[in-house]
Amino acid sequence: MTGAASGIGRATALRFVADGYAVAALDRDREGLDKLVHDDPSAIVPWHVDLSTLETIEPFAEGLVARSGTPEVLVNAAGVGLVATAVEADLDAWQRVLAINLTAPMLLCRAFIPHMIKAGGGSIVNVASVAAFRGVRSRAAYCSAKAGLVGLTRSITADFAKVGIRANAVCPGTVRTGYTDAVLSVSEDPEATEAFMTQRQLIGRMGTPEEVADAIAFLAGPQATFFHGAAVVIDGGRSVM
Repeated sequence: MTGAASGIGRATALRFVADGYAVAALDRDREGLDKLVHDDPSAIVPWHVDLSTLETIEPFAEGLVARSGTPEVLVNAAGVGLVATAVEADLDAWQRVLAINLTAPMLLCRAFIPHMIKAGGGSIVNVASVAAFRGVRSRAAYCSAKAGLVGLTRSITADFAKVGIRANAVCPGTVRTGYTDAVLSVSEDPEATEAFMTQRQLIGRMGTPEEVADAIAFLAGPQATFFHGAAVVIDGGRSVM
């Protein structure tokens, strides 16, 4: 599981532990990983991996398989954003957003799918966003990467569903995490920004990481065996209007 040190990834790691899984927790945040492992040291194995360093991903995956065996489930939850239009975006920053949000999940899928096939199957859940379907101002790189992640999910389904691989995506709306707190901290008017972020969900509040973790756990588990290539929107009604 990537992005496991905070936010949706952390909540999902703890949910999977509660469901009886052993969790390989990936993140570049050592301190966050240490805190996660402290919560359940018996079931969580931390892996300090920087997903922006793409050439390390496939060797890491092979090392994980050699150490722990083939994973039943792969959750790609790591993500970063960039506040910029397509005209404003620095190219290096643009490439980093695509590397972490899209290319890293592809490389992990490429590394694990052959092992999953040999093991008789596996489940992949990619954490995308409603930004995959709706334009968001000054988020050109993020919208592009998340749309690509939904496309990757569906292409994996087209290629590998018949050999036992289930690939699905969750598409959250605005979820209260450290990332949203960081956005608010640099806003010129944090109260107005928070009110805007809250009100665009029809239920009048942001989502919680735990609510998204519930959806991920469902898609990964045996109750969702007819879900293949789905992009499940979980956004408090944001995309209805």
